[in-house]
Amino acid sequence: MHASLYSAELHYDGSVKLHTASSGGIGHLAELYLTLADGDAVGVGGVRINIAYLNGMPERQVVAEAIAVAERTDWAQPPAALLSGIAGDTHVAAPVRMLIDMALHDLLAKQAGQPLAAYLGAGRAEAISYRTNQTLFWSSYDDFIANATRYVERGFRKLKVRVGIGSFDEDMRRIGALRDRFGSGIEIAADANGAWSLDEAVQRLNALAPFDFAYFEQPIAAGVWDALAKLADESPIPVMLDESMAGADDVERVCGFGGRLLAHLKLVKMGGIAPTLAAARRLKAAGVPFMIGQMNEGGICTAAALNVAAATAPAYAELYGADGLVDDVASSVTYQQGAVSVPAVPGLGVSFDRQRATLIREF
Repeated sequence: MHASLYSAELHYDGSVKLHTASSGGIGHLAELYLTLADGDAVGVGGVRINIAYLNGMPERQVVAEAIAVAERTDWAQPPAALLSGIAGDTHVAAPVRMLIDMALHDLLAKQAGQPLAAYLGAGRAEAISYRTNQTLFWSSYDDFIANATRYVERGFRKLKVRVGIGSFDEDMRRIGALRDRFGSGIEIAADANGAWSLDEAVQRLNALAPFDFAYFEQPIAAGVWDALAKLADESPIPVMLDESMAGADDVERVCGFGGRLLAHLKLVKMGGIAPTLAAARRLKAAGVPFMIGQMNEGGICTAAALNVAAATAPAYAELYGADGLVDDVASSVTYQQGAVSVPAVPGLGVSFDRQRATLIREF
């Protein structure tokens, strides 16, 4: 195979401004892409790399590791063998594993003549589609209401509010405004990105309970499992873990709670499609409700998460990442009536426009 590594910066239109308690304001998405050409088909993978606030890895470190791994990889091996090798190589950082895993999955599904969702075990469909939430990032109050209204008018009935940035009174005001404006016609969730202490979380979740939340995501910091256990016992709102879900060991911990904690799975944290699929199946077998989600990412990464969702039927999906991008390198991802879709064609269902990307290295 011939492997090529590319980069690109993606930007949203003026209606989307990324700002959370953990990331602060984000002006663009820095993405890395890998194409694998075997003469008959081209597989493509992607990963967002300006997420040091999540994984502690600067962009340059991810790029350097991707180059190093690509240089030492024997690309003459069959794609299935390469996939088996990268899936279990925990010495490679999760974002780099995701990049290679995704490109190999896209190539293997194309070689099999199947949409990736079908290759992963889903049934046949005319399009690969799943209902998704939309997130309301931190913004002025007027922009918050305007964005919520715009999403609901477009058919999105699942809204997640980013909290823990301003005062709790302001969080309460905004969530109350959503319920007053849209009533029971929408599902409300929230995400504090670990900004609260345990005591704050217990008090605040009790105060928020009358607003009828679907779930509350990561109220307290990741890694403090004793505190998370206490929160699971005391919270009147289902608690979902995101930052806490960084690998197979965390999946096993959550399974031990017997459904009292929900799980948010992302390819970039789990290390690609294969480990995310395994985690989803483990959670489903244990009776743990889970979400297949993503960072804010371009269409290639969004399509990968969408195909995984279509193959695993999660209780929740967070697949808004490519909505509103004006210069994506991928095409064919569409959003309408509360769902995201790609065509049911072999592979991820999207094409890669290399003319919009910058070539870094070929292997």
